[in-house]
Amino acid sequence: MSRKASVNKGLYDYDRGEDRIFIRYKCCQINTIQDVLRQRPGWVEVKDDEEWDFNWCDVGWLRENFDHSYMEEHVRINHFRNHYELTRKNLMVKNLNRYRKTIEREVGHMEVSKCDFFPYTFALPSEYHLFVEEFKRSPGSTWIMKPVAKSQGKGIFLFRKLKDIMDWKKNGTHSEDQKEGAPVESYVAQRYIENPYLINGRKFDLRVYVLVTSYVPLKAWLYRDGFARFSNTRFSLNSIDDKYMHLTNVAVQKTAPDYDPEKGCKWQMQQLRRYLTAKHGREKVETLFEEMDNIFVRSLQSVQKVIINDKHSFELYGYDILLDQNLKPWLIEVNASPSHTPSCQEDYEMKCRLLEDTLNVVDMEGRLNGWEKRVGGYDLMWNDGPVFKEDLNLETFGSTCFTVNTHLGCVNDREKHLRRQRLLRPFPGQKTT
Repeated sequence: MSRKASVNKGLYDYDRGEDRIFIRYKCCQINTIQDVLRQRPGWVEVKDDEEWDFNWCDVGWLRENFDHSYMEEHVRINHFRNHYELTRKNLMVKNLNRYRKTIEREVGHMEVSKCDFFPYTFALPSEYHLFVEEFKRSPGSTWIMKPVAKSQGKGIFLFRKLKDIMDWKKNGTHSEDQKEGAPVESYVAQRYIENPYLINGRKFDLRVYVLVTSYVPLKAWLYRDGFARFSNTRFSLNSIDDKYMHLTNVAVQKTAPDYDPEKGCKWQMQQLRRYLTAKHGREKVETLFEEMDNIFVRSLQSVQKVIINDKHSFELYGYDILLDQNLKPWLIEVNASPSHTPSCQEDYEMKCRLLEDTLNVVDMEGRLNGWEKRVGGYDLMWNDGPVFKEDLNLETFGSTCFTVNTHLGCVNDREKHLRRQRLLRPFPGQKTT
């Protein structure tokens, strides 16, 4: 039997009960995703030189192999070819700025105000003179420099004087990034959010997971779980050189002298939402989460026309969102390879749920009917237009109203939901419970 025939028979021939699922996968990462793949019924890991049906690769493998790989209809891979249009810091801002101008030209000023969710950002050295003009308009302000193609807080520093930039220009910062295929603009200078929302005096940001299964048409899912990452040191603008105070990356915080690996520096999203609701009220917090929904959708729309859509590709994005004192959310960056390495047992369990449900949505086994608004902990947020859930409005005597189908930070009763709704048919060879 040919490769395609054997795989398709394993994928789709359920009702006869003749075959077990047999999906060959490759995975270059040794962390939570490897555990999830190995535990999935009927999934078999293959060696580098063997044929595969599913590939969880890193962006380095993608860059070297994607254009030279022939993929049959059923094959799936976890990145779009030019994912960096959204996940490389300078290109993200370039696409968001272009999107804003398009909205302003085609719709007007009222609509463009909904795009005001990312700080002033300039690509250096190409936009150095534009940056200097903005810098001089607000003397004494704090700015943050970031390499465009690095993660985990590497190469980041804060500054308030142009002299610091001049020293940076003299030292040169291009060689390593250019080896990775980065554009000439190797850093971005971004206006630092000087009034972050603090809990117990500490700064934090949010990690939110968005899964895109298609760009044409745009289809995006929002995961209910996520977390807040806290700094290890109480916040102050008096010391801009303390990375443990200003950078919330776990990779940075775990190197702090007093870091406790048992406690970590994280709150689950549900805990944060409960805290904010108790302090500010339900209405304000619902507005905050609606504004975050706006960020997710509009950032994806900003790259929809430039991303190379491929039916074999999907992308699990890790959004980094910062809240200011006014409960306004700011988009800091988007990650194409959000870390799946757990910082504690709770974090490991959350990431297992996330990755299991990612595989459920990608649906290599062919168990979905295509009409689902929810799969496990994922809620369908956008499907060539906003997706709504129906709510019973008791104040209007039982009439039906519509709200957006997102539940970030709400209860993630994924197992109960799957059992109750019978959303997923059992794997071949498994008994229905």
